[in-house]
Amino acid sequence: MARVTLANVSKRYGALEVIPGLDLSIADREFVTLVGPSGCGKSTLLRMIAGLEGISGGDAFIDQQRVNNVPPMHRDVAMVFQNYALYPHMTVAENMSFGLRLRKVSKPEIESKVKRAADTLGLAPFLSRRPRQLSGGQRQRVAMGRAIVRNPRLFLFDEPLSNLDAQLRVQMRTEIKALHRRLESTSIYVTHDQIEAMTMADRIVVMNQGRIEQQGTPEDLYDRPANIFVATFIGSPSMNLLRGKATTNGFELDSGRLIDIPVRPELHGRDLVIGLRPEHASITISGPGLDATIVDVEPTGLDTHVVCDVAGTHVIANLRDRFRASPGDRVRLLLEENRLHHFDATTGKALP
Repeated sequence: MARVTLANVSKRYGALEVIPGLDLSIADREFVTLVGPSGCGKSTLLRMIAGLEGISGGDAFIDQQRVNNVPPMHRDVAMVFQNYALYPHMTVAENMSFGLRLRKVSKPEIESKVKRAADTLGLAPFLSRRPRQLSGGQRQRVAMGRAIVRNPRLFLFDEPLSNLDAQLRVQMRTEIKALHRRLESTSIYVTHDQIEAMTMADRIVVMNQGRIEQQGTPEDLYDRPANIFVATFIGSPSMNLLRGKATTNGFELDSGRLIDIPVRPELHGRDLVIGLRPEHASITISGPGLDATIVDVEPTGLDTHVVCDVAGTHVIANLRDRFRASPGDRVRLLLEENRLHHFDATTGKALP
């Protein structure tokens, strides 16, 4: 398949710089997701790799080939778009074979490749249908089939599941992962959905304002976020944050309230942000812990999200047991102190 190397790649639209200069390497057969909020530059970066956007500075390589000025059709990459990009007047088979026909591939070879891809994606019964006769999930499979038949060295996915309903997104995530393993392809997948990123990727690249905030395995980013942005973007519900100053008597919140959270002596006197994942908080009616007031209880079936007010700051506890309480009830909130994350309040960076 292919390796991808981006060396100080930048993108400008006139005076507006959307990607200031970025380095990224993607290994052969790796599945990498680019994730971040809308407007962070992830789709622009993907389109630069595909050749659909020009590169303003730096160099892009696919394997050893510098592709800055190589037209998209000569890069041997296949892209699956958010809106499917199917030709409405063509059948499924014609849509899937369109690129091969442009390349003057022989008819028997086209039929063989389309049949193989259709069997892989469960599209064999629909080859004579047109896109309007298909469901959203079936249309997305056709778009994937059009990419598969070309047998490209690199697959690019630009938020391909965002138009599907929640249940179908879960199903399609599984299918795309299985397809990646079967084809042993190199894949770059763009999404703003951190759940998609966590469940699909070998490696996640978190982007913000055209820059890479952190990259690593899903577990690395979840357990060891490099800064507040990554800590709050990765994970659902998001990481709880308490802002204040470490003192010898505890942690003084920005509101002026002192709460009983021990902080390492070397951090005393510093302005900090203390983070805690919701699953590392628990609730009791009485006993040790922080004084808290129930704000809301959100049952999800598998677990329960309990929103508490701690000295004016909302803290979410993710409980696996069913929990019954009413807004305004007083409880005790227990934090797993060995699971606390400490961030510098000024830079947002994680402290060792």
